[in-house]
Amino acid sequence: MSGFTPQPVLELADQGTVADLRTFVSRARAADDGATRLVAAGTVLAAYVCVMRPKLLGEGTPTILGLRTMALAVPADLDATVPLAAVSDRLARMSDDDVRLAVPPTTLHESWAGISAPRGGWERVTEIDPEELIRIAGDGAREVAQIIPANPGAMIVNNARAAVWGRLIPGMVQALPAGAAFAAHVLGFLTPGDTAVLFRSARWLRLSTGRGHVLIRPGAEA
Repeated sequence: MSGFTPQPVLELADQGTVADLRTFVSRARAADDGATRLVAAGTVLAAYVCVMRPKLLGEGTPTILGLRTMALAVPADLDATVPLAAVSDRLARMSDDDVRLAVPPTTLHESWAGISAPRGGWERVTEIDPEELIRIAGDGAREVAQIIPANPGAMIVNNARAAVWGRLIPGMVQALPAGAAFAAHVLGFLTPGDTAVLFRSARWLRLSTGRGHVLIRPGAEA
């Protein structure tokens, strides 16, 4: 008789945590390439998504990941990259009092999921006004929309996004691509009046607020 491997289940801390994950997944589906890396260690769940990454060899587009951490009621040990759509479907089917998330059985092999930001060594660089980041994200989105013609091909869309979001934000003490502002905004990490802090570790940057983190690795041309 063949063995049976039970489907992993993550027991989230409470209904508020379920709602947070549902919102994060919904926002991520509008921004990234369709996958999330779920990493559970003890009673902490880290959910990573990729907002942008280089699609061509030598391309200067930075790799930009979104990270949201949540509490688990029961310790778990998991590292799986799964479809965002499948996670969204499972969250949608959970009843109002259910906090148990069945991890989708289908795993994806994404290049960005194998890239890990440093666990330590983060040096505080500066604080950034979230309203300025929101403005940069809005201006960039409008510029991308103006560049892209009707019925564009995938390459045209990729080149437009790379040109706008790979551009460095002027006036920063640390080279920070505009795509970091876009990622923080589209994932719901920016709130006027809050604080956004930029950190650095080796080649990586981290833009952190009370709502989540954006991890940035510069592209090949940086």
